[in-house]
Amino acid sequence: MNWENLQDVLPDIPRGFTAIAEWLACLLSIFEMKRRFSGWKLAGISAMFLACLEILLVLTKSLQGFWWILCMGAAVGVMYLFLYLCCEANAMDVGYYCVRAFAVAEFAASLEWQVDCFFRFSLGWESGWFRIFWLAAVYLAVYSAVWLLFRRHAKSGQELMVTKWELLSYVMIGLAIFGISNVGFMPWSTPFSGRYMAEIFNVRTLIDFGGVAILYAYHAQRMELWARHELESMESILHSQYTQYKQSQEAIDLINYKYHDLKHHIHALRAEENAQERNAHLDRMEEEIKNYEAQNKTGNQVLDTLLTSKQLYCMKNSITMTCVADGNLFHFMDVMDICSIFGNALDNAIEYEKKIPDQEKRLIHVTAFSQKNFLIVRFENYCEDRLDFKEDLPVTTKKDGHFHGYGLKSLRYTVHKYGGEVDVVNQDNWFHLNILIPIKNERAESK
Repeated sequence: MNWENLQDVLPDIPRGFTAIAEWLACLLSIFEMKRRFSGWKLAGISAMFLACLEILLVLTKSLQGFWWILCMGAAVGVMYLFLYLCCEANAMDVGYYCVRAFAVAEFAASLEWQVDCFFRFSLGWESGWFRIFWLAAVYLAVYSAVWLLFRRHAKSGQELMVTKWELLSYVMIGLAIFGISNVGFMPWSTPFSGRYMAEIFNVRTLIDFGGVAILYAYHAQRMELWARHELESMESILHSQYTQYKQSQEAIDLINYKYHDLKHHIHALRAEENAQERNAHLDRMEEEIKNYEAQNKTGNQVLDTLLTSKQLYCMKNSITMTCVADGNLFHFMDVMDICSIFGNALDNAIEYEKKIPDQEKRLIHVTAFSQKNFLIVRFENYCEDRLDFKEDLPVTTKKDGHFHGYGLKSLRYTVHKYGGEVDVVNQDNWFHLNILIPIKNERAESK
């Protein structure tokens, strides 16, 4: 029997091959997500789920029609459980990856079986070794291409934060792909039935290919929009920090004027005849002056303004903030970038310290110095909680995580602009934010 004469015979894809395709698609998704297990544990669990898929699909190979659809639904359920068990991801993200894995598996299985049937029936290559070769070659090509395409738009282990409407859209696309690609296998009495095996194979494979392309386009657009949203949020925070700096500069100018006037008031009060009343006024005014003298003199006007405004706010909220910084080291940085780094870091520290009941433990330390042509900036604040981390940054403690947590991301984005790195450590009741930036040598650059 050759390829041209196969009009009514429709050899179905072996269920064992379909199980392998679904299992490989799940593994591809698992290696894109943050995994719970690795090494032998992951290998053991993976082998167990491969056996489950093989048993489920092989034992139900005689089912047709509605029962076959239920069988495929059960296979999707096993795939979802496989992903959920092996990955540290929420249910929405797992569902998103599961839809993609099922669509990719359908395409890989359909393409491989079409190639297999063509070489067997057209060229007579019926050897088991040839069939194993084509199985490995097609699956390797499909999954390698999918891996290279999808990894361009997301880092390994990155949480997608899929919404319920995004997941619903993805599921609807997946159902449409599955339904349309298998419409040719319906009974002949329906308007959508097919008669010729080669055409049905072509339709199924091409629709599955188009479906994977649609899912990829949807994913690429979603990740691009999300990246744009993140960038806009970080830029908004950066501009907000710069606005705060400008407002602080105006406020501190007023403080300087007041501080200057206080000196004249002190001279007038010293002439007060009532010594007790005079001393009381002097003590009160000198206490106010201490607050005004909270201005930091680092050698950088921008940094002085920022640190002074934050220190005054700390005094108001019973937070002890100490700073030892050489402002001259920031000569190569833009004003807005200095505002972003110090504003976001200190706002993050102050927000946490305000929650500590014991005012004696409300502590913040800031240091900035150079070492071997590197600018090193350290922000340390007392922290009693154990923080969760994602992408090397602490997860926001606010309820709506979709619209918060961009402060430190904006800081890291700014640091990366200068070729620097950010390191965050939470240990021994202290939160450490360390920044390392190479210092630009203007003389060397001018040459």
